[in-house]
Amino acid sequence: MILLHLPYNPGIMDALAPQEITEVAEQTNAAPAGLDTRRMFSAALIVMLFFLLSRVTGLLREVILSDRFGTTAQYDAYLAAFRVPDLLFQLIAGGALGSAFIPIFAGLWLKTDKADAWLLFSRILNLITLILVVLAAIAAYFSVPLVRQVLAPGFTPEQDLLTAELMQAMLLGTIVFGASGLVMGALNATQHFVSPAAAPVVYNLAIIGAAYFLAPSMGVKGLAIGVVVGSAAHLLVQIPALLRKGVKYTPSISVRDPDVINVAKLMGPRVLGLFLVQANFLVNTIIASSLVAGSLSALNYAWLLMLLPQGIVAQAIATAAFPTFSAQYAAGQMTALRHTFSQTLRTVVFLVVPAAVALYVLGHAVIGVLLEHGAFTEQSTEMVFFALQFYLLGLLAHSALEIVVRGFYAAQNTLIPVVVGIGAMGLNIVLSLALVGALSFGGLALANTVATTLEMVILLWLLSRRLHGIEGKQIALTFLRSVVAAGAMAVALWIWVAWTKAVTPPALDVDWVAAVGGVLIALAIYGLASWLLRSEELRLVIGMVRRRTART
Repeated sequence: MILLHLPYNPGIMDALAPQEITEVAEQTNAAPAGLDTRRMFSAALIVMLFFLLSRVTGLLREVILSDRFGTTAQYDAYLAAFRVPDLLFQLIAGGALGSAFIPIFAGLWLKTDKADAWLLFSRILNLITLILVVLAAIAAYFSVPLVRQVLAPGFTPEQDLLTAELMQAMLLGTIVFGASGLVMGALNATQHFVSPAAAPVVYNLAIIGAAYFLAPSMGVKGLAIGVVVGSAAHLLVQIPALLRKGVKYTPSISVRDPDVINVAKLMGPRVLGLFLVQANFLVNTIIASSLVAGSLSALNYAWLLMLLPQGIVAQAIATAAFPTFSAQYAAGQMTALRHTFSQTLRTVVFLVVPAAVALYVLGHAVIGVLLEHGAFTEQSTEMVFFALQFYLLGLLAHSALEIVVRGFYAAQNTLIPVVVGIGAMGLNIVLSLALVGALSFGGLALANTVATTLEMVILLWLLSRRLHGIEGKQIALTFLRSVVAAGAMAVALWIWVAWTKAVTPPALDVDWVAAVGGVLIALAIYGLASWLLRSEELRLVIGMVRRRTART
């Protein structure tokens, strides 16, 4: 699926040298931004709300899609059709462009005259649109052989043709997403986050509308229309904010512009890293296409369920924390940076460990409540949970990476995460091929977990050396306390699930009872256990909520 959650977006401070940050702070009569960690965690709550809204609409989208299509061969074709459009978006206009464009644009934006900033914006916009049009046309022309020979060689001829048709339609959306992604980057670089945060929500709503109104008569082809309409909505919702920023469009393309060249140079390592990530998704698609029908769909649902806590907690906190990391590093406050990084990572560990455990114990009930209706059968639930249990083993690693990688970016090093990431993706592919024979599509999920965990451990070790320590003892103690508290919570949840199966009357849905009651029990038991273990993070989270509530 096209990933439209907020990507890593370097802020203005990341584009400047330390002395320039000091000058900007003096000009605005303010201390370097982000040094108040209490403000950082308070801001994280606001960002969490946006991520939560995006995840909720994304989850609603998947609930409706599961009702319409379940884990069917038709839905497999829809997912496979995304691979090439997603590859083009990610490499040309996605995360690679964002991390390269924003620092250059932000530096130009600090000038009194914004003309140079908008000229760079226009030239990059024109350039990526031209590139995407050409590449999309080529991909559309060769769509059938791409599907048969590369994407899904295990599909039936009917699935091949359907996948090719869907790909051709969704390539139009990729072109629009290219422009929208650049607009998102420009707005974030100017410290505007509301419209970019709203864009994924309207995209999800477009897919929901297509699934509800078009899918009954058009099948998955209706979803392809929803993708194109959603991409247009993703762009249009950001235009008013862009106009308020005073955008000035220039119909110009220049590959000799020094700023354009700098953007291209910065994109190099990120493109390589993202290519390996997309190659891993492609390998999974190829392997899953040869397995039992519905394997790719089951992996997709399990992946999205795993990403729920990762997005709401880790991505939100990382987005709010990154400006603080950057400002402290630029100001030379290394002791403060080490403490802020440790505190941030410990907060993520404290919140994610119980989420992984609870989702594992309540997995069948949660899947049943959210997805098991319509074309999504009890067998579909079993398939999704089979993959989910392997993905959940890597939830903490995926979440911690959000913080660790931003630690490297704040320390002005983008190469190490890319190099380690490339190695991890290579290992992922090798493990996928090795494990699929024994575990079917579950092997693909386990391979992802093993590779991501190793990547996180290596990067955390390298960052600790670069920062001369990250308060590792405190991080380890937080992990141990969280595991113990989550263990107590797991015992209570297993008892609860067994009890609900035994006593819930037929008139009530046992999955609803187990899931809703289980969430309440999980919060109570984990909170109580953390309090008994004197968890510092529990006090931090409670204080953060109290401060935000008081301000509201």
